[in-house]
Amino acid sequence: MVLINNVHQREFPVAADKVGRLLDLLGSTADPLWPAPTWQPMRFDRPLGIGASGGHGAIRYRVTDYRPGRLVEFTFAPSTGIDGTHVFEVEPTGPDTTVLRHRLTGRLTGPMRLLWPLLVRTLHDTVLEHLLDNAEHALTGTVRTPFRYSLRARVAAAAETCRVRAVPIPDGAELLRGWSARPDLADAYAVRLPPGTSLTPRDWADAVFHDPPAPVLALLRLRNLLVPLLGIQRADRGAFAPLRQAPHEVLVGTDASHLDFRASVLVEPDDGGTTVTVATTAATRSRAGRIYLAVVRVVHPVVVRAMLRRAARRATAPGMLRHPAMPR
Repeated sequence: MVLINNVHQREFPVAADKVGRLLDLLGSTADPLWPAPTWQPMRFDRPLGIGASGGHGAIRYRVTDYRPGRLVEFTFAPSTGIDGTHVFEVEPTGPDTTVLRHRLTGRLTGPMRLLWPLLVRTLHDTVLEHLLDNAEHALTGTVRTPFRYSLRARVAAAAETCRVRAVPIPDGAELLRGWSARPDLADAYAVRLPPGTSLTPRDWADAVFHDPPAPVLALLRLRNLLVPLLGIQRADRGAFAPLRQAPHEVLVGTDASHLDFRASVLVEPDDGGTTVTVATTAATRSRAGRIYLAVVRVVHPVVVRAMLRRAARRATAPGMLRHPAMPR
């Protein structure tokens, strides 16, 4: 039998009712504690209260005790591999000092007996220390000693929140769909992110197209060395200049002698998070353009996935949430 008793706590120089107001927002869309968008958000099927069921990511639990402003107890679902509870509690330690504590107690079952010491404990500790940083920032406006993520935790967080997938060109990409050229290439890739990232499509277009990963930069330099052999001009940053903008979409692209291309960056938020989609179309104009596109078609999916993944990882990198300092 493998038993765990994992405790994280921090004392704050504020009265207990102020800490309690933060605790009561746990799992809501205005939650100032949970470290989204770095991690999948905590969400429930109803407002916080006894009987509410939900969790974060693959970790599922239900609320089995709730004392507003003082305590929330969650009991893990059997499928999680932990037979036990995790509890947030607010403990006054003086007129103007309060401890916020999280305690996980239980018995590990099934594969979790191996996963907990190998990985899950590190990720759990990381989430809780980040959460306490968020509490300190919300209550005091600063964090004296911010928690530092380990490399393993950073990789795991990115893997959880930055999965890029191929999708059809979305109906919402109206600027791209309004382009009249008949495309010889048309594809789209999307990433689903937790709440808390930018909702401005121009921010995402800049992150995707103007800050590519090093291997993509190397491919672009190689492209500029080789394309003159086909009579094609070298590309510059102007190739990704915005052409049109809408509240949730920005369209970039350029027209050249060999090929015209457009790329749409569409940002679609909802209560559960934000979907960012990069959709591309290209239409050739010459024999050189067709030869060029035949080569580009092979590397294009890898390049777009890499650029979108990098932008997503930067957008969800560990940091304090952008919520008001205290709910009033």
